Amino acid sequence: MFLQLDRVSVRYPGAGERAAADSVSLAMRTGEIGVLIGPSGSGKTSLLRAIAGLERLAHGCLAIDGETLADAASGVHVAPEARRIGMVFQDYALFPHLSVARNVAFGIAGLPGAARERRVSEVLELVGLADAAQRAPHQLSGGQQQRVALARALAPGPRLLLLDEPFSSLDVDLRERLAQELRAILKASATTALFVTHDQIEAFAVGDTVGVMREGRLLQWDTAYSLYHRPACRFVAGFIGRGVFASARIVASAGGPVVRTTVGDLVDVAECPLPGAYPDGLCDVLLRADDIVHDDASPVRARIERKAFRGAEFLYALRLASGECLLAQVPSHHDHEIGEWIGIRAEVDHVVTFAREAAAQARPHL
Repeated sequence: MFLQLDRVSVRYPGAGERAAADSVSLAMRTGEIGVLIGPSGSGKTSLLRAIAGLERLAHGCLAIDGETLADAASGVHVAPEARRIGMVFQDYALFPHLSVARNVAFGIAGLPGAARERRVSEVLELVGLADAAQRAPHQLSGGQQQRVALARALAPGPRLLLLDEPFSSLDVDLRERLAQELRAILKASATTALFVTHDQIEAFAVGDTVGVMREGRLLQWDTAYSLYHRPACRFVAGFIGRGVFASARIVASAGGPVVRTTVGDLVDVAECPLPGAYPDGLCDVLLRADDIVHDDASPVRARIERKAFRGAEFLYALRLASGECLLAQVPSHHDHEIGEWIGIRAEVDHVVTFAREAAAQARPHL
């Protein structure tokens, strides 16, 4: 593996007992793009700063390409400037008095003039700004400025690039487009990168592997598909995508185990737990908005409590007669009124269950 973190912990003086990053282990291959996602204060940026060498490890060790950069046990701590790691921050930090080309050239001042000019041209071409070389940063859009910052970070040829919420100051539509462009640029340059964001759309657009963090711990490091369909724990299941947990019971049937819910029986023989997985088979099942289908012929009815227009679809917050709440994603031509009762059924390809929690079901967010 190219990047390896082994039980890495980061602590700040006076922060109390909880570590900012707590015994985090992960590995990345050369050319891979990893993404860390989680709520504010979950430790994403602290972990990035530790990899960059801006924070010392309280525990564990980290290595790049077989070279140990930090080891808490032995006291090894390679200085940030010696790690050959590039960083792109939320703040572009461009020099306003320098042209785009001179901003990019700033980090490679040690190269001979011709080689420096050639490298600047290469990375500006890579990020699609070859025609903007002589312009000033204030003459560029926010998205273009972020690409200049990316070009400057790529110019020295870092063996690892770290990006800390680089699109957070941009509008939503631009963030999604730039996330896709960023992935294409990193793949074209064969750059290994670790990206931090709180936005799931960005995470899924950029990452080969995505890690979910909470309270300093890395809960799951996996593909976006697995995070969505095979979450390792209840927090990941609730954090990724839109969905709710509904009360259920796993029972045996001739065709295999069945998860019995208020919206019908769910069957997934390959992945469904056995009835004995929980006491009396009682559990909570994850029902995402795209698992609930609007069907007027269904005997199961639900009342529309809230709705949000999403263009091609509506997102409905529904309440069953039993009092349980669900979310449903339906085509936007199914425009029903709040308070109306509609028929629904469940179509679940991946049944995800967890031990039942006694707490009352939270009201789903649209």
